[in-house]
Amino acid sequence: MRIADIKASLHGFSIEIPLLEGRVQGYGREEQKHFVFCRVETDEGHVGYGLTGHFLARSVIVALEEHVLPCVKGMDVRDLEKIHQCVWQKLNPRAMTGTISMALSCLDIALWDIIGKTQGRSIAALLGNAREKVPAYVTFGFPQYDVDMLKEAAKLHVANGFRALKSVVAVDPGGWREDARRVKAIRDAVGPDIDLMIDANYLFNPVEAKYLCREIEGCRITWFEEPLMQNDARALADLRRATRIPLAAGQMEGHRWRLREFIDHQALDILQPNVTYCGGYTEARKAAHLAQIYNMPIANGGGWPLFNMHLMAGMMNGWIVEWHLGMVAVGETLFTDAPKPEDGFITIPDRPGLGLTLDEDAFRATRIRVD
Repeated sequence: MRIADIKASLHGFSIEIPLLEGRVQGYGREEQKHFVFCRVETDEGHVGYGLTGHFLARSVIVALEEHVLPCVKGMDVRDLEKIHQCVWQKLNPRAMTGTISMALSCLDIALWDIIGKTQGRSIAALLGNAREKVPAYVTFGFPQYDVDMLKEAAKLHVANGFRALKSVVAVDPGGWREDARRVKAIRDAVGPDIDLMIDANYLFNPVEAKYLCREIEGCRITWFEEPLMQNDARALADLRRATRIPLAAGQMEGHRWRLREFIDHQALDILQPNVTYCGGYTEARKAAHLAQIYNMPIANGGGWPLFNMHLMAGMMNGWIVEWHLGMVAVGETLFTDAPKPEDGFITIPDRPGLGLTLDEDAFRATRIRVD
């Protein structure tokens, strides 16, 4: 069962944000409308699917088809360590993140999909089968909302069964003070029993982050995700000492050594490896085991719940999946049987591999030509 071919393609999608009229591309961030999909084929006719996000999408496609494929072609799908070793040694000996990490993620996810299909087990089961369903939180608090709409949207998602919500911060022209007002409004709207996370997407400097933390500590925030520029581990450790709000990060980090840096600095409370960026399930499992050594939970940040739910369900310290509306739209468009949360939980499909069936018509309809 050897790798015969890797076919990568660029796809685009649009999403509709609840309570806003019309359709908005990628939450107003133009680059988020693209993602990379790959199809790995074996010499025995088995097919697996992988996916990664929008960053440098065309470069990822070139990396997969022109560099990764020649490196791994003919290798046994099941030899995951050998495959990763080959890619690291030939294409990334200095452990750079970015394009090569995303390409490797795409490949690795597809390989686990194939292995699961041939063994008749889900990827969650292959990873350890710690649980059959995982809690989900919805990322809903987009900057397009004013405060009144933000409160209405929060109540809407709670009414739909979610017990955990995440809102974006660090993007309002009003700065951290306006962020504080928005966070307090959400807490007032949903009451004390709903988990509330915030995400700065690397955009605060350490002083601004401390100001915001000081202002909202009474809001019982479940975690503050990626608060600081460059995910500076030293500065994150300083912030963690200065606040009672738990800190989370790691979704876009491309390998275990970068994730280890957070632990070495005691910079985080929650580690967030994302299989679509960190090197797939093979690398994410190592990050999860690293976190286990230090009694740390892992949680999903960076979206793509249909892929990361297997990691959260499979690993002993897996926690909660991000139901990011943009990535959810992709899953519902591309796959005919994508699971949805019920009462705030996603049940892992009792189907082999990813448990997803590709809609070939949607695949063709969303494909973007790359010249």
